[in-house]
Amino acid sequence: MRKDMLILALLGLGCAGWSGTQTKTYRKKLEIPAEIQGYSCGTGYAWFYPGARLERCTVNRETAFGEANVPPGSIIVLHADGKPKFVYLSHDAPLVGCQCRGGSWLGPGEGDTTAFYPSGKLKQCWLAGDQEVQGIPCRDAGGFSAAVFHHGGGATIFYENGKLQSCPVSKDFLGIKRGERLVQGL
Repeated sequence: MRKDMLILALLGLGCAGWSGTQTKTYRKKLEIPAEIQGYSCGTGYAWFYPGARLERCTVNRETAFGEANVPPGSIIVLHADGKPKFVYLSHDAPLVGCQCRGGSWLGPGEGDTTAFYPSGKLKQCWLAGDQEVQGIPCRDAGGFSAAVFHHGGGATIFYENGKLQSCPVSKDFLGIKRGERLVQGL
């Protein structure tokens, strides 16, 4: 199978698996900003789990989300139990020592996701430019490509204790070639 066909097949399987495990949600239009479960949701659509538990909304001010503060206009997404899941940042923003990529010309909902563990600790960030993370020269992934998949993905990933787990390196480092993924043990 050609590499591009394999990538599309894997994406299809991943999306099918992801969508099959979701709890049914419904949306409601907020005519005025509303404080919902401690989050300041702006006007527009908000999504809810059964029982009126918030699933996602666009925040209208800087908001504490897990251990990070996310900028206004970001879309926060929660697990059914109300714990942080991920956020679409409205623009590039510093989160827990990293400058994470946000926004998109189509809006934040079409940009990169910044993921969190249910504890609120940062799990995954797509870097906004090459930067040093915990002494490691990590690379901005610059979007999806066959090379990104071949090298394990472009996101910078953290263990729940905050230690860097892996990232593609921005320059040759400890025998790892530029663009390849460095993986550290816990």
